Amino acid sequence: MNSEEILRRVATPLGAPAYAPAVARFTDREYLNVVYRTDPEALRAVVPEPLEFDEPLVRFEIMNMGEVTSFGPYVEAGQAIPVRFGEERGEYLHAMYLNNFPATAAGREASAYPKVMGQPALKVEDSALVGTLDYGSERVATATMGYKWFPMDLAAAEAEITVPTFMLKLVPGYDHRPRIADLVRTRITDITVKQAFTGPARLQLFEHALAPLADLPVREVVSASHIITDLTLSGVEPVHDYLAGRKQS
Repeated sequence: MNSEEILRRVATPLGAPAYAPAVARFTDREYLNVVYRTDPEALRAVVPEPLEFDEPLVRFEIMNMGEVTSFGPYVEAGQAIPVRFGEERGEYLHAMYLNNFPATAAGREASAYPKVMGQPALKVEDSALVGTLDYGSERVATATMGYKWFPMDLAAAEAEITVPTFMLKLVPGYDHRPRIADLVRTRITDITVKQAFTGPARLQLFEHALAPLADLPVREVVSASHIITDLTLSGVEPVHDYLAGRKQS
């Protein structure tokens, strides 16, 4: 295999790459979102500069991916933090847990999503929407919401999940120091909100050394939403290079 053939590939192993070179289109992507208030000092410890936050809020999400181009169905959970990048408002993706390895590898390698393997689930049980996240055999999060209690304005639901998303792209060099260290931004495009509801909600986070969601503790549940959509994720663009000053010196 010559150099030109190698450079046409997007992932290893070369004979059976971990993911396809395809743009992911999500059909019937179902969200359970619980926005909660946490400790400001805990939030300051994890939000990377130059991002800033006004209120100590976190959005815990569990997403049931009904159908995804090249990946098929899977479930994902994580934490997103409302932030500002200058005057632009968006969310910083702090942690993501998936039960699909190709989607995990593609999210980390081809983009900058902070994805690791986990066991999230989303189901309806006794008139409640129930989302859970296990890491190994241990429960690390449980979210519950009244199932379809109150209709939610579809435009408000779209605005909630289409804000710009910021992530850290860290690629180590062979000396274990960062070879790439960028703050990047992406957006959701081509979205259709099919259903949206709100209702009473609760969220429990449990301590775990390798899945430390509880380091951003729940102090007050602020709002909750249940949203079903079709959408596409755009690619990432760098907005801040942490190595720029070091490269120039």
